[in-house]
Amino acid sequence: MRIHIGTDHAGLEFSTQIQHHLAAQGHEVVDHGPLEYDPLDDYPAFCIRAAQAVVRDQADGVDALGVVFGGSGNGEQIAANKVLGVRAALVWNVSTAELAREHNDANVISIGARQHTFDEAASFIDRFIAAPFSGEERHARRIGQLAAYEQDGVLLPDPRAARGENTLTDASDSFDPEAG
Repeated sequence: MRIHIGTDHAGLEFSTQIQHHLAAQGHEVVDHGPLEYDPLDDYPAFCIRAAQAVVRDQADGVDALGVVFGGSGNGEQIAANKVLGVRAALVWNVSTAELAREHNDANVISIGARQHTFDEAASFIDRFIAAPFSGEERHARRIGQLAAYEQDGVLLPDPRAARGENTLTDASDSFDPEAG
């Protein structure tokens, strides 16, 4: 499988270790990260390029996934999710890595390099790569709804509107914190 890697300075050391780990398993690794450590570099371009490459490969029929790293993984996930066709998930344990594939058919994961050891991160990535999408109808339906929104901005009808409720009212107007 082809694995696209993107990171900034915060994940550079992790990225190098992960690339060796994945290559040793027989994966083709493509690095979209920085060439050298620069504490002032910015993650968006690195992560977006990795995400674009995943989408491009998948469209061409290439088995490809992506992994993006940063200090927390949050911004990197956000950056990757800006690419049309990417479903990037922030993972913090083996279970979230597995569920990202099984339930969400995620094609990119994000990991906080400052939050985990190398062995932990490697186990998340290995499980992500190994886990297949379940194909269950409910998951496929939800992914289809996300893809439709991504394409044309259309959501399913709001069920509150069918009951005549004002869907434009701030929900906090009716929230009673004392109600329990």
